[in-house]
Amino acid sequence: MNFLITLLISCSLLLSALSYADEKTIHLTSLEWPPYAGASLPQQGISIAIARAAFTAMGYDLKVTFFPWSRAVALAKRKESQFIGYFPEYFSPQTRKHFIYSDQMGSSPLGFAERKDQSISWTKLEQLKPYRIGVVQDYINTEELDAMIDNHTLKISSTISDAANLKKLMSKRIDLAVIDKNVMQYLLKTDPSLSNKSNLAQFNSIILEDKNLYICFKRNNQGQDTANIFNQGLKKINILAIAKSVINEILYPVSI
Repeated sequence: MNFLITLLISCSLLLSALSYADEKTIHLTSLEWPPYAGASLPQQGISIAIARAAFTAMGYDLKVTFFPWSRAVALAKRKESQFIGYFPEYFSPQTRKHFIYSDQMGSSPLGFAERKDQSISWTKLEQLKPYRIGVVQDYINTEELDAMIDNHTLKISSTISDAANLKKLMSKRIDLAVIDKNVMQYLLKTDPSLSNKSNLAQFNSIILEDKNLYICFKRNNQGQDTANIFNQGLKKINILAIAKSVINEILYPVSI
């Protein structure tokens, strides 16, 4: 009888410990978007390293699961899923209807990739009407650009990834590709299908927008509580120092 009581108490304590551990673990979705996010990247990328540091500063663990972008957003939005949010995301009034935005956790210089033999000079988006522009499906770009895409003012070609867009650019199937400058730098340096042609492409001289990056949390009480925890954690860490450290580790790994 004493053995049975001891066993029951041990099981109860174990279940309590597991429950507590689960309560202290934040589940988020993300995508393969190096150098900001990636399952095999050092520290899983810049944005994830920053998010993990912020949650750790508040006594929480972070578990990130990677999906294609559309699925990452859909799973975070689903009420019954374990995921309380997704990231990294740009700001959008439409997205804010369904999610709670965190405080800013970084930035993303968004612009165009172009071919070196066809540098395009422009000051207004209307001037880009003659060109074929590659975008990634379901990505938020800039408010003005997305409006022009929606009303078919610009000639748009959609694909599933930034790498696919760069390949289309190099093969002259499109004239410009909307892309983050750091993402482009990473892909041209590390993707074997692109690195041997990296001399064909460059980043256009005009930045579309230096976009802020956020975590989007479920629009409910749990999402708001988690956002508050994360925002408090952000104030306790050095975002810039973490970002610089991780980008150097990703782009310039030290061989042992």
